[in-house]
Amino acid sequence: MENDVSFRWLGQAGFLLETGAGRFVIDPYLSDSLAVKYAGKKFPHIRMMPPPVAAEKLDNLAAVLCTHGHSDHMDPGTLPALAEASPGCLFICPEAERRKALECGVPGARLVGMDAQDVCRKIPGAGITALPSAHESLETDGAGRSMYLGYIINVCGMRIYHSGDCTPYDGLAEQLRYYGVDAAFLPVNGRDDVRSSNGIAGNFTAAEAAEICRAAGIGTLIPHHFGMFDFNTVSVSEIEDVLSECGLKYIIPEAGISY
Repeated sequence: MENDVSFRWLGQAGFLLETGAGRFVIDPYLSDSLAVKYAGKKFPHIRMMPPPVAAEKLDNLAAVLCTHGHSDHMDPGTLPALAEASPGCLFICPEAERRKALECGVPGARLVGMDAQDVCRKIPGAGITALPSAHESLETDGAGRSMYLGYIINVCGMRIYHSGDCTPYDGLAEQLRYYGVDAAFLPVNGRDDVRSSNGIAGNFTAAEAAEICRAAGIGTLIPHHFGMFDFNTVSVSEIEDVLSECGLKYIIPEAGISY
């Protein structure tokens, strides 16, 4: 992507960042746990793409970041393998979802819970700032802690934002501009009444993702959250049609390819 930072898309919202300060994985879904969970249901969660890498092959990680507790972002079929393959890595998640992370197999001694506006400086050479995300609304637990987070990773002179699942909300662009974000990983599968009425919370459309980047002065957009489940996706051609007209630099990733 730039200088000492590159990335690989792992499918859905998952990414591997290779940086001078270490390797970071965000929202990895590398199993078929959801196909097992929803077998025989209306939306069976059958993969449209295979995992580009086995979880046990992702070793030497500095941190694994989960934006929220949905299983395609905090996967019980992936996280234990990552913990075993990288015994020194930290696991970062919303403090509001600490219990779920532990239930997913994350070692408690290596778990760092965060809330909106918290900053983690436990990784040498990198800082991680948490922002609230709206999926489709800004939700908190009984203690007032954000259920959905995005993370700004400040590493190697770049500020990289991964929103997790998110829709537009007042003040988001201003926060991103304040932090000087250079590149944003944003979902683009959108939302509609059919999905909402079936309990499937939505995300930015491609046009909304582009507008957030324009409003926040973000130079590069990397769309995600497509091509995994047939009931909750958007085609690459549709994404390309929108982003080609937006005047921004963008990269529509292919799974497993390094950028």
